Amino acid sequence: MTIREFKQLNLQKLKNSPSASLDLDVLLMHILDCDRTFLLLHNTDVIPQEKFEWLQNAVSKRTTGLPIAYITGSKEFYGYSFNVSPSVLIPKPDTEILVEETLSKIKSVAEKFPSQNIQICDMCTGSGCVAVSCNLSSEFSSRLNFTMADISPHALEVAKSNVEKHSLTNCELVQTNLFQNIQKKFHIITANPPYIPKDQTTELLLDGRSEPRLALDGDVLQDGKESCSTDGLEIMRRLVPQAFDHLLTEGWFLTEAGEYNAEETQKIFIQWGFKNTKILPDLEGQLRVIIGQKA
Repeated sequence: MTIREFKQLNLQKLKNSPSASLDLDVLLMHILDCDRTFLLLHNTDVIPQEKFEWLQNAVSKRTTGLPIAYITGSKEFYGYSFNVSPSVLIPKPDTEILVEETLSKIKSVAEKFPSQNIQICDMCTGSGCVAVSCNLSSEFSSRLNFTMADISPHALEVAKSNVEKHSLTNCELVQTNLFQNIQKKFHIITANPPYIPKDQTTELLLDGRSEPRLALDGDVLQDGKESCSTDGLEIMRRLVPQAFDHLLTEGWFLTEAGEYNAEETQKIFIQWGFKNTKILPDLEGQLRVIIGQKA
């Protein structure tokens, strides 16, 4: 079967996907190790049998709602390629706002303390995309020390694979329930914690996306107990004071939150003593990243 025939045959199978043609292109580019230009110029090429079998299986998975990134095992974020699995959230473009602002804070800390190495913690690291992207993109990378933390050992395995993929040697990975197993203090703490209300998490997962509830549900206590919270802020209420305690004086905490609870998150920041707080919008103009400084 040729590339063109494969696409024609499977467009109908993926009719429920809002991006069926793109989905097929991504699968083809992945298994054929090529770009979209190659697909256009070689659309009459016959697909090798073993790769055709992989593609058939991949299309079957996609019809269940499984995201393309989980099928290919990779996702681009901030211009870099990351390994992903259903143990971690798929990196989203809106989270690049968190990276951009963190890079800005790294620069300000580096210039303020020119003789110090900069200690950074990426809490709820997941795939490690925020920490790794900051590491690779900062002009001060030689002075950065990262602690990448997550409660999930499976997520940390993915993060470790991305640290190794990009040949980084300044990252420590820690399994911990928030800061429970972390003693040191940091110049900068970043986080993309679970922040979706419990009921909305259940709704989201009905589409077959297979993202881990542990990384989405902001009302999970993560210690086996039921939370009475339904606003998605149970974890944030624990994270913010712990982050404050683990920051050095004049250090910065930056976290992603949902547009529906970003303002409430900022109030929690202020309640626990953070100064110079602000909320940054995401690519669609929704409130997304909350920033605060320990005075």
